[in-house]
Amino acid sequence: MKIKIGVAEDNSNLRKSLMNTLSFFENVEVLFIGNNGLEVLKCLETQTPDLILMDINMPGMNGIEATKHVRENFPGVKIMMLTVFDEDDKIFASILAGASGYLLKDEKPVKLLEAIEECMDGGAPMSPIIAAKAIALLRGKHAEQAKHAEDYGLTKRELEILQKTASGLTNNQIAEELFISPKTVRKHIENIYQKLQVHNRVEAVNIAMRDKLI
Repeated sequence: MKIKIGVAEDNSNLRKSLMNTLSFFENVEVLFIGNNGLEVLKCLETQTPDLILMDINMPGMNGIEATKHVRENFPGVKIMMLTVFDEDDKIFASILAGASGYLLKDEKPVKLLEAIEECMDGGAPMSPIIAAKAIALLRGKHAEQAKHAEDYGLTKRELEILQKTASGLTNNQIAEELFISPKTVRKHIENIYQKLQVHNRVEAVNIAMRDKLI
């Protein structure tokens, strides 16, 4: 069975090159081509691909915004970003929007096909340079969180409880998830309030998000 593909690309030359590449894949069928995110959403009203190859920088609605809409309204459709850029901010933004993969457009055809197949098998293919940057960004984010946590004197357990508090869990729910007593959770939260110099959950979560503790 062929993999049904949707394409979002506003650059005519790059679109032509991509379509030429896809035409050589016997197990791939292109259902539609859109010049921007809005056109992709319009196409999805009548056609449902297995995967969308999504450009990032497009007019009207860019690929990241389009990805958010697709994931919300067509959760079964996988999305792989294709871009000529490798900006750090675009990597995380794409992943958070719901993209399943992130490839540079200069990848060899065989790599593109492998990525499409990997994505359909539940994987998260990335160009090597993108994967390396993603790991570096995660390390940097972790180091930043650790530094801020150290500034406040928060323990690993307190950060864990703060994260679950931000997710909207009650003390009892947090206790169940962490296999500790509600009384212990309350004590940790009291310590968190004291260290952050706040008086309630809302203030604690606001501080945590502002200073990137979570």
